[in-house]
Amino acid sequence: MALSCQNISKTFGTQEVLSGVSFHLEDHEKAAVVGINGAGKSTLLKIIVGESSPNEGTVTVAKGKTVGYLAQNQDLDSDKTIYEEALTAKQPVILMEEEIRRMESKMAQVAPGELDAFMEKYNRLANQFELAGGYTYKSEVVGVLNGLGFSKEQFSKKQKELSGGQKTRVALGKLLVTAPDILLLDEPTNHLDMESIQWLENYLLNYKGAILLVSHDRYFLDRIVSRVLEVSMHKLQSYQGNYTQYAKKKAKEREEKLRAYYNRQREIKHDEEVIAKLKSFNREKSIKRAESREKMLQKKERLEKPKEEYTDIHISLTPCVKSGKDVLMVEGLAKAYDGVTLFENVDFSIYRGERVALIGNNGTGKTTILKILNEMARADAGQIVLGTNVKIGYYDQEHQVLHMEKTLFEEISDAYPSLTNTQIRNVLAAFLFTNDDVFKKIGDLSGGERGRVSLAKLMLSEANFLILDEPTNHLDITSKEILENALAHYEGTVFFVSHDRYFINKTATRILDLHERQVLNYIGNYDYYLEKKDVMRLAHQKQETEAPVEPQDAGASANREQWKQQKAKQAERRKLENELKKTEERIEWLEADIERLESEMAKPEVAVVSVKVMELHQSAQAEKEELDALYGRWEELSMELSE
Repeated sequence: MALSCQNISKTFGTQEVLSGVSFHLEDHEKAAVVGINGAGKSTLLKIIVGESSPNEGTVTVAKGKTVGYLAQNQDLDSDKTIYEEALTAKQPVILMEEEIRRMESKMAQVAPGELDAFMEKYNRLANQFELAGGYTYKSEVVGVLNGLGFSKEQFSKKQKELSGGQKTRVALGKLLVTAPDILLLDEPTNHLDMESIQWLENYLLNYKGAILLVSHDRYFLDRIVSRVLEVSMHKLQSYQGNYTQYAKKKAKEREEKLRAYYNRQREIKHDEEVIAKLKSFNREKSIKRAESREKMLQKKERLEKPKEEYTDIHISLTPCVKSGKDVLMVEGLAKAYDGVTLFENVDFSIYRGERVALIGNNGTGKTTILKILNEMARADAGQIVLGTNVKIGYYDQEHQVLHMEKTLFEEISDAYPSLTNTQIRNVLAAFLFTNDDVFKKIGDLSGGERGRVSLAKLMLSEANFLILDEPTNHLDITSKEILENALAHYEGTVFFVSHDRYFINKTATRILDLHERQVLNYIGNYDYYLEKKDVMRLAHQKQETEAPVEPQDAGASANREQWKQQKAKQAERRKLENELKKTEERIEWLEADIERLESEMAKPEVAVVSVKVMELHQSAQAEKEELDALYGRWEELSMELSE
């Protein structure tokens, strides 16, 4: 057993959060804590790491086990660069390396009589260094940062210059490099694009320690965990299996409890009717029978109706009119910012009744495409044609369609002045805003609450073409499932951007993949996309390289000249990329050979031969000098390519 929590209870003032929560985590086990927003998931993690104290209960960490914790928000504001901050996780190894280098520099000056003791100490330290991963720690740090979406050009960026999401990614990288025995992660996939999430999944699947994580990413949970701990109504219930298996068990459990409750209610009602009928006969025997049945009824166990939190939100999206078959046609769409092309020559169409997901890595321009469609940004080129009777409803992840100075009531009433006060309150109540909540200002709401207000406005819009930008951001799992159900029964058309792979899988009938400035079409859900993406991308690249298309208009000499210049730039880029590749290959070879030379020096039979040691040491120094020069050239080439 790695971790044990016994009878944990926590209150904030008069508000009960956790009550009698108990569970344990085995070595190498990977478990998830799920529940609605505010259920106490993050509070439980904070109690485990000692950032918060329980009112009752104990947390026990197995002797000798180390615990690492990733909070949702990070406050890294130092002058250290991304790379330097991540390296601090390897401080013990770095100190050993510095001591080894110091000893190597003094090796030639050691007196013959002290050489044996000196070399024994050196070999012992070198062995410890190797066991601690000393020869690979830098590549490990680089690999983790790359996996979390940081390019090598970003490694020198200082912490205080980073966004909140970037700081969280740095903290996650540092934690993974530290490799504690017990890993506690609070929403680790926040701020990661799909490729980084897939990298993190593979990393955690192979992680040797125990993992306890909080996440609303159900696809991520399905791949990682083998047990789900549900926090609901202040209690904790354990379920074996991943998220999908938990959801099925939970639904079956609720169904059985409801069936038992209604069966018991029918039995009670029947008994009461029989008793009333017997009494109505007003005979001695019938009255005795009625009294006997009353005693039996009093002994019968009363079952409470199963309760669940957050089940009274219902979204009904109804188009006002039916659109034509062709909803949207996009041809030759292009956009660049500050000389950097996001996408170009993008063509796609969307038809009535489709639910189309636009996916791609961060920074590829997905949100920009949605803003262009909604006339919140201008395209550099291209044509957009809406079909007949198309009415757009737009959901913005930044909630720019909301007015921060207005109250919730004013936001709805100003947008839909024909609604009565009662109708407005009913709509807001459907999204869990009741009583005085309706008079809160939009600016004072959390991200999740603003998302619910935006969805409420969208529900009232009666649009037949919904354009949604990250609609599941800040929603808990229950709310996501309610939204999925609403979209599944929606008779209009949906075009959305999302990183939530489970949501995409459940909702999308088609996927557009924005990759390398182009859009690739997949007729299916996310699982189909995963199955076909490598084949599709390879075919697209082959088509691009084998059939370059010169501008068709023979009279457009300016376009042709621009095309030739572009081809020349592409050739120059390929040349730089080839040199960069060779430089990286040489760097890898030198690093490996330096490691080999240092390992050779550490061998006991070699270490006692000072001449051999000096020869190996000089070879290693020469290669290190070449390596330093190559690092400089690598930086120059990287800069040229980025420019």
